[in-house]
Amino acid sequence: MKYQGSIIKDIKLNIKKTGFFILNFNFLLISCLGILPATAATEEPVLSIVHSQENANQWTGITDRLQAVGVKYCVIPLANVKSVTDWGDRRVLFLPNVETLTPTQAITLEGWMSKGGRLIASGPVGSLSAPGVRQLLRSLLGGYWGFSLNETEQIKPTKTKTQDWATQTGMFGKVRGGVVIPNDSIAQAAAVWNSQDNPAAVVTTERSTFLGWRWGTDATSAADLDSAWLKAAVNRHLTALPKGTNKVEGGSQSCSISVATVPTTPTSRIGTATPIKPPSAQNSGQAKHPATDNRTRTQDSKLTTATAPQPRPLPKVTPPRAQEAIDELEQAVRLDITPDSNTPIDNNQAIALQQELENLIGRVESAHLAASTYASSVSETKSDDPPRSRRLRAQSLEEQQTQFASTKLGAPVNSKEQVITQARLIAKNLPQLIAEKNYALARQQWLEAKASLWKQFPVDRRLAQPEIRAVWLDRGTIVRAGSEKGLAQIFDRLAQAGINTVFFETVNASYTIYPSQVAPQQNPLIRGWDPLAAAVKLAHKRDMELHAWVWVFAAGNQRHNEITNVNPNYPGPVLAAHPDWANYDNLGNMIPVNQTKPFFDPANPELRQYLLKLYEEIVTRYDVDGLQLDYIRYPFQDPFAGRYYGYGKAARAQFQQLTGVDPLNISPSQPDLWQKWTTFRTQQVDSFVAQVSQQLRQKRANLILSVAVFPLPELERIQKIQQHWELWARQGDIDLIVPMTYALDTSRFQRLAQPWIASTQLGSTLLLPGIRLLSLPPVGALDQLQLVRDLPVSGYALFAAENFNNELDKLFSSTQGRVKPTTTEPIPHRQPFQTAAVRYTALQREWKFVLQNEQLQMPAKTISDFNNQAEVLQSALNQLASSPSASNLLVARASLTRLKSQFRALMSREVIDNFYQVKVWENRLATIEKLLRYGERRSQLRPQ
Repeated sequence: MKYQGSIIKDIKLNIKKTGFFILNFNFLLISCLGILPATAATEEPVLSIVHSQENANQWTGITDRLQAVGVKYCVIPLANVKSVTDWGDRRVLFLPNVETLTPTQAITLEGWMSKGGRLIASGPVGSLSAPGVRQLLRSLLGGYWGFSLNETEQIKPTKTKTQDWATQTGMFGKVRGGVVIPNDSIAQAAAVWNSQDNPAAVVTTERSTFLGWRWGTDATSAADLDSAWLKAAVNRHLTALPKGTNKVEGGSQSCSISVATVPTTPTSRIGTATPIKPPSAQNSGQAKHPATDNRTRTQDSKLTTATAPQPRPLPKVTPPRAQEAIDELEQAVRLDITPDSNTPIDNNQAIALQQELENLIGRVESAHLAASTYASSVSETKSDDPPRSRRLRAQSLEEQQTQFASTKLGAPVNSKEQVITQARLIAKNLPQLIAEKNYALARQQWLEAKASLWKQFPVDRRLAQPEIRAVWLDRGTIVRAGSEKGLAQIFDRLAQAGINTVFFETVNASYTIYPSQVAPQQNPLIRGWDPLAAAVKLAHKRDMELHAWVWVFAAGNQRHNEITNVNPNYPGPVLAAHPDWANYDNLGNMIPVNQTKPFFDPANPELRQYLLKLYEEIVTRYDVDGLQLDYIRYPFQDPFAGRYYGYGKAARAQFQQLTGVDPLNISPSQPDLWQKWTTFRTQQVDSFVAQVSQQLRQKRANLILSVAVFPLPELERIQKIQQHWELWARQGDIDLIVPMTYALDTSRFQRLAQPWIASTQLGSTLLLPGIRLLSLPPVGALDQLQLVRDLPVSGYALFAAENFNNELDKLFSSTQGRVKPTTTEPIPHRQPFQTAAVRYTALQREWKFVLQNEQLQMPAKTISDFNNQAEVLQSALNQLASSPSASNLLVARASLTRLKSQFRALMSREVIDNFYQVKVWENRLATIEKLLRYGERRSQLRPQ
């Protein structure tokens, strides 16, 4: 007899993924169907267990062991999980051997855990999921399934840091399992394998327990051992909770309930084991104020002496690690396509797949047009045969399909035209395949089309126009260079790759890369030379710009401490000397829980003066072309999960003076006061950016000021890191915004960058999307670069120099490197009017090229009008570039406005045949308009 019930709700749900994005959708919540026989229960279940297709054939073994443990539980069918509430209201959740979770399920699981839920997992959990899901699960579990062991191995206790709960009788024996790779210091091994190097068999965090074998399967482990581990893990999590907190607030109570045997112990515990002491508080490895930790330390482990917040009994939940914040932004809800998967594809996914394939076709064609146009302009003989490509596109899809149907099945499709035509057919047929529920074939064809299109990019010819081609030159690469001679080789490599702007890491974790008279200590890994002086000389010799990249409010770095062999808790040389400048979270931690960097208090006036003096030293002692502000924010927080930051001594005093309230005594449940506190902190950052801009430009009027920022939605970003860079742009405090729009696929990159590229809230500031090279295949990097060139932006920034390799060197050298060592081209942020003129010349060449090759279908009269307007604009831009003045700017702007207003009408026929290319041309006109606006501000030209 099955226990069944249903509660149907049609509501809207906001699923908030900590720090990154919000999805809104309607969902139907149906209570879990009973899977097991059930008897009446007089006591509430203490555990929820997830049932999925993957563990269905193991379910008998799983339930037999549950009965042996004597645990009462709810069953949660994984297929029903679409929201945070669907994970249930039990405090402990068990994921036995579940290898596939969707992005929505992983994100909602994180939300459930942020409400106090505790997770037990076994086997290769999530190993078949999308990369973004795997990344998130690593954060939640503190590790991941590395690989299976070749044979049965003995589980044994760890030799160090033994956890009391994991030493009970029956927990150690032979098991066929796998190695669990701990994430970092937040995870601990509770048991290890008796094999070489004793790799982890069980990994735990405060919120999770990860068992490194397929729990509940007789071929893997004995039932008694499985039962002992589950009993201990559940008791571990329950005993660590305050009394009466066995439920997760807001979780659904609707699930099937199965009761095995009635336990003989109190309902807050399970099984019959000897009472287990609650696990001791884990050492967070952080510096705390003496109010919470009165130990004394040496300089290598300095403790602050500022008045920090007193610890309060707030729930401790694990935030994303600082390193992972950008990773999760990159990974979340990516367009991941798994080969051979017949998982259903909904309408929204179908549209996204079709659109991405059509966009990729457009990028390939746009790249070929740029390459062919450039080749013709320098009298190169390479021919792309675009007329044939265009004629094929002019055919109807039905004609193309007939043509390909006559081709021998399995015959190779080699030419660019054939690949593009076949890709168009696949894009056209996707909706039909999906409607027929042929999901596996749809995915297979999509992946094959993408791979074929990627091979068609012209990687051996120049594609780039004048643009900002920036790279972050990181501290590690500088240190490894070892000398000016070694650094010269890096700059030679970057120059050959066409890089024209270098963000040179100058201040990292409060250490300067150069011998400073302001900062207390130069980076200890630099000995006997001045990398900044060498970099300025090397860059300028190669006609490159050198911008000093500085960490602003991040004061130290535990990972740097490891490299320099100092105490992990050392807060950096500045906070060690000035502990009153430190910032704290609401628990009194200088470093937020599970993050790695202490932060300064931006409200501290002495700290602000120190930083201003330091930056003034950089821009006056060295002929740097710009200054880039990084970590110009507070660390990540989540106010709705009890994670707050910003309680430095100065901030608390100033806010209390303004409002009469100590900010430590308020919370988001007091919206008016909380908003004032959020605004106060945000204004500390805003005012410092304005102060840097004003003071440094008085010293160096031509200095370029840029910021590296997070591309989160504006309101969410202000709540979580107090970073309001739209305001800095509108006020003219900065010249370049570099959002870290890191993604491993181009569609995700576009979704991150597009809102800011299209924003009208950035004044005349130029925007450079950031591209992370780590784990990105070279052709994937080229695809993202082509997207940047097709959008209305003036360039990009690559993170980082340490990820350059020979394949990328060759690719960049061919597609954007200098044609001759002596040739230079304007850099948009330095010569905006010249850049506008040169870019428009290239755009005009494309129009002439397609007209000459009969690829642009226009009546003769329209062609004449179009050419006339195009020439008028070219003349106006050339005049402005050679003689910048308010009157010439006015003429150029009027000519551009006139052409833009009529462009879509002039291209009325072309937009039907090739919408993507017409949009690209419109974007390039929009880029020229942005350059004129930027140039007006930089040149202080004001048309009357």
